[in-house]
Amino acid sequence: MASAARSGSLSAFDLGTAQDVFALRRIGQSAAEALGMDRQDQVRIATALSELGRDRLGCEGLTVAFALPAGPEPVLAVVFEWDRGTKAAPDLEPASRLLHRVRHASEGARDRIVAEHPLPAGWADTLPARQRVREALRRHAPTTLADDLRAQTRDLIATLEETRAQREELRRLNDELEETNRGVLALYTELSQELEETNSGVVALHAELEEKSTRLRETSEAKTRFWTNISHELRTPVNAVVALSRLLLASGPGGLTEEQRHQLSLIDASGQTLFSLVNDLLDMAKAEAGQLEITSAPVDLRALVGQLGAVMRSTGTPGDVALLTPDPGTLPVTVTDEALLTRILRNLLSNALKFTEKGEVRLEFAADPGDSPQWMTFTVADTGVGIPKSEVTRVFEEFYQVRGPLQRAHRGTGLGLPYARTLAELLGGTLRLSSAPGVGTRVEVRLPHRPAAPPPAPLAPEADA
Repeated sequence: MASAARSGSLSAFDLGTAQDVFALRRIGQSAAEALGMDRQDQVRIATALSELGRDRLGCEGLTVAFALPAGPEPVLAVVFEWDRGTKAAPDLEPASRLLHRVRHASEGARDRIVAEHPLPAGWADTLPARQRVREALRRHAPTTLADDLRAQTRDLIATLEETRAQREELRRLNDELEETNRGVLALYTELSQELEETNSGVVALHAELEEKSTRLRETSEAKTRFWTNISHELRTPVNAVVALSRLLLASGPGGLTEEQRHQLSLIDASGQTLFSLVNDLLDMAKAEAGQLEITSAPVDLRALVGQLGAVMRSTGTPGDVALLTPDPGTLPVTVTDEALLTRILRNLLSNALKFTEKGEVRLEFAADPGDSPQWMTFTVADTGVGIPKSEVTRVFEEFYQVRGPLQRAHRGTGLGLPYARTLAELLGGTLRLSSAPGVGTRVEVRLPHRPAAPPPAPLAPEADA
């Protein structure tokens, strides 16, 4: 495999023979190891590069380059380039299952595949570190098919060992779960006997408890089913608390003292908070279970953004914070799921307002020009407390919240950002976040954009003759 110079990359190579592809697999694994990636990611990168190289082998002018591009998200980028028209369109599905992001693009007379995978959190981008990666890229000489098969066998054995360890851990957890279930069943039996002995009038309650115990044993098999059932169970009493408290508050000043109205206001606020938390859990469970159906239709973004801005302002924004939305004249009509898009933007704006004490929260919109397929980008930027660099990747973990005085004052489920990213991916897009403490946070949601004509205005009723 001959080395070829390429500006801005760690190293570049020509791909002309099957031996070059075999060597590419080992080079990719060595680079991943030098970057500090774990064994599983090393195998993923090596396998994905081997698949991409084998798929493109035979294209005129085929080259591959390794790079560590600058950007908000540190990634290892591997770029395949070849002359256009020498082979059918590439098959990206196998590599997309292994790597974080794989895309195909054309530029002039050349076609390009860009494959990216995140760097580990402990990676420090220094000159000595980059030099170690360059040395790893030059380490492997061309290999034969037998050498490559032996290397793949070693990787497979290592992967099988990891799988066996995971299976043993799963078996241990299952044993613990069965032991817990036996304890629950024993306790349930004891309580049932006591209830039957003390009061024959609780037979109906016993049946209800038996039904709930059965449901509890079933939901222990899946976290998502557990969230869904519990959320449904909680929504009814929470709705009752909120509705009754608002009914009492609406009775007028003559029926309640000022202290009573204050206490009822606290009940109403707490009920609303609990209701919001339950809804977050329920929506996240539906998203993970694949029960959220996508209904695409023409959506007038002017109306959507206008209504969303009015709702966010009406629910209250901090006194020193301005909520800025795009000029309605710049917003088009697009085909997407209006409900899911509204939920994404509402979650992001609510987060931004919650953690911004002064300054502004700005919603921006941009659409890529050019032919289909087109993309549109919604950006929510704030001047809030920001997120430390070490915490940026963790904010997308379910139930995780950054620790801080402002965060303690605004507790939640920690599902807002994971939920928004899940919905963005369901719509065929991506969600990226960048932040710095004391500067603010910027979240970009990139979604497919299919321009459409505005929906027809409703016809005015004809006057009676």
